[in-house]
Amino acid sequence: MLVDLVLAILHHLLVFSLFAILAVELVWLKRDLDLPGLRRVGKLDMVYGAVAGAVLVVGVLRVFFGLKGYEYYMSSHSFWAKMAAFAVVGLLSIPPTRQMIRWRKRAEGEPGWLPSAKEVSGARRYLHIEAAVFLLIPIFAAAMARGY
Repeated sequence: MLVDLVLAILHHLLVFSLFAILAVELVWLKRDLDLPGLRRVGKLDMVYGAVAGAVLVVGVLRVFFGLKGYEYYMSSHSFWAKMAAFAVVGLLSIPPTRQMIRWRKRAEGEPGWLPSAKEVSGARRYLHIEAAVFLLIPIFAAAMARGY
C-alpha cells in the first residue's frame, strides 16, 4: 500500500512538473531569441525530455506494482486514451526539439546568426498544440480512476 502511495505521489509530481516545464519553455521560446536564450531553452528542453521519461517509468511501475493491478489498466479504455495522448505529446515534442538543436549548432557556428521570428513561431505552434493535447491527460486520468 505504501509503494502505491509513493508511486502515485511521484507520478503526479512529475506530471505537474512536466506541464510546468512546457509552460516555461513556451515563455522562453520567444520571437526575439538571442544565443543565451537559445542555449537556455535548449537545456530546458532536455530537462523536459528527462522528466517525460521519468513520468513514463514511474507510470509503468504504477501499472505493475500499484494496488489496482495490471489487469485494471490493460482493460481500461481511459488508460489507453491517456497513453495515446501522452504519445501524441511526445511525438509533437520532437520537431521543436530537433529545430532547437539545429538552431543552437548554427548559432554557435555562425556568429550573429539567430532563428527568424517565423521559425520561432513555427516551433511555438508545436508547443501550443502539445500543451492543448497535454490537457487531455488529466481528463482521461480522472475518467480512468473512476472506472470509465
